[in-house]
Amino acid sequence: MQVQGESAGRRDGRATKEQRNEMDQKTYRAVFFDLDGTLLPLDMDRFMGGYYLALKGFVAERGHDPKAFADALNAGIYAMAGDHPGVTNCDCFWSVFLERMGSEDAAAWHELLDEFYETDFGEIGSGMPPEPLSAEVVETLHAKGYPVALTTMPMFPIRATQWRLNWGDLDPAWFERITVYDNSTAIKPHPAYFEENLRAFGCRPEEVLMVGNNTKEDLACMKLGMPAYLVTDCLLNPNDFDVETVQHGTIEDFLAFVRTLPECENPASCTAPAVGVVPGAPQVSASVAETAPKLGENAFDEEGVRAMEQAAAGVSGNVTEAGA
Repeated sequence: MQVQGESAGRRDGRATKEQRNEMDQKTYRAVFFDLDGTLLPLDMDRFMGGYYLALKGFVAERGHDPKAFADALNAGIYAMAGDHPGVTNCDCFWSVFLERMGSEDAAAWHELLDEFYETDFGEIGSGMPPEPLSAEVVETLHAKGYPVALTTMPMFPIRATQWRLNWGDLDPAWFERITVYDNSTAIKPHPAYFEENLRAFGCRPEEVLMVGNNTKEDLACMKLGMPAYLVTDCLLNPNDFDVETVQHGTIEDFLAFVRTLPECENPASCTAPAVGVVPGAPQVSASVAETAPKLGENAFDEEGVRAMEQAAAGVSGNVTEAGA
């Protein structure tokens, strides 16, 4: 089956006139956006390095062992990236993290990390220039009646995502749903992540356009039959995907494409929490905590946490200096 928007004659990634005419006739019920590298011009390796450096320093300054913390943090990240149907990423993280650090200190760790995300995390992106066209993209979609969701990697609490939206001059209220670690039970590129968000909007895969910059994380939606647009300003192509086989272009190109879309005839409505805990989600089972890999174990091969793994390994390798 040919992918919608497949480029046959143009090598610059823009649609031919015939393709544009065909896509102009396409109407969607909702549009899903990735954040980092798509709406927010963020260098992921630089961001994750800064994130781990700030978090490591924050913990060490408060008298905690940065080596033990790094091990527990990475184990929690691995747990979120695994397969845990019906269990939120938040529950997976905290169950495994506290199993490493000591469950008797749960309240103190929650308070400490809440403080980090409220204060020091916001400084990581200070001075980062936003992409002004991103706001125009979302505003144009709203004007045409399209519901918009922020389907960013749900491995952070909402406060971290709010900060990143702030760096990009993007208003959280523009999005009917924002995926965070306590309202999601899977991450990209697992099909379950996209299925969960499609259910939240009551849509079939072909009714929702996914917009992202990562060929493995974001374009995994195409396995379900979702159409996609690849934004190339901060392109990540870890699996050597042939970008000519999918509609793609700069954020400026995407804005031009959005302007050609017809009015949304049948807008979807999100029935799941915009943010916050999934109602009735079960607690993580003991087996998840018991089998979660320790730092350095390669229990899965997902490029979606490549930067996190590398950064966590860097933290572990430099904990002696941090704890000195």
